[in-house]
Amino acid sequence: MSLVKFEVLNKVAEVKSFTKAADFLGLTQSAVSHAITSLETEFGFLLVNRNRSGITLTNEGEQLLLPIRKVLHYYEEVQQEAASIVGLTKGLIKVGVFKSVSISWLPEIIKFMQSKYPDIRIELIEGDYYEIEQWLLNGLIDCGFMNISHSNQFDIIPLKKDRLLCVVSDQSNLYNHSTITFEELEKEQFIMPAYGGYHDVKRIFEQNKVKPNIRFELMEESSILSMVAHHIGISILPEMVLQSLSQQLRAIPLEADSYRSIGLATRYNLSPAGKKFAEATKFVVDNEF
Repeated sequence: MSLVKFEVLNKVAEVKSFTKAADFLGLTQSAVSHAITSLETEFGFLLVNRNRSGITLTNEGEQLLLPIRKVLHYYEEVQQEAASIVGLTKGLIKVGVFKSVSISWLPEIIKFMQSKYPDIRIELIEGDYYEIEQWLLNGLIDCGFMNISHSNQFDIIPLKKDRLLCVVSDQSNLYNHSTITFEELEKEQFIMPAYGGYHDVKRIFEQNKVKPNIRFELMEESSILSMVAHHIGISILPEMVLQSLSQQLRAIPLEADSYRSIGLATRYNLSPAGKKFAEATKFVVDNEF
């Protein structure tokens, strides 16, 4: 039984394809298939369901995935510690990100990491709050950007309080207002951001007993802004998403100061490379934003 086979199974579980796993790992598809078959023979049961609809893990495969990821994580940590002993900083760090962080912070963070630690490889996986939290829990990623207002399951590095603002079009009666009251908000058609996990907008509504007139629910912030620009409704979005609004849109504070708290959540046993990424993230956000 080898670590390479574990890496193959881990990547197959992540991308749900022998072909994609082979491309990522630099192997042939037959080598990936052989590695999985070999593991199944050694364990004595099937790990992967192979059918026309795609590749999924069996129940037994799912049960083994977390301990396998732990083995890979600790092996990576050993490699990084060994490198640090001889004065090198190298390794792989897997990071969960959501869209506004990808747009606003990641370019500078990656640029900083490349200049300071060129031998550290960074793999980014994009999702929403809920997905990032689950990836941390099941060991798929080493750290992830999250709304930290409610999470106590990880080590947390607080980064920013990001204001939540009401976005309206230039044809809205609210366009010239300095603030938006919740009473005014209830009278407008509302485009609700839709994503998994801790939901900032719904929290605001619940805390202030607001019953919005929801017209649509959309996942993509760009789609929400397009709807608002076409005068279909108003919405509430984080300030980080609203850095370059068109002239026909305006972002206005709510009557009660509202924000989401963004932080970097990490595994408790973060690797040396992961610690360097966390330090770089804190430095860049503190000095650039």
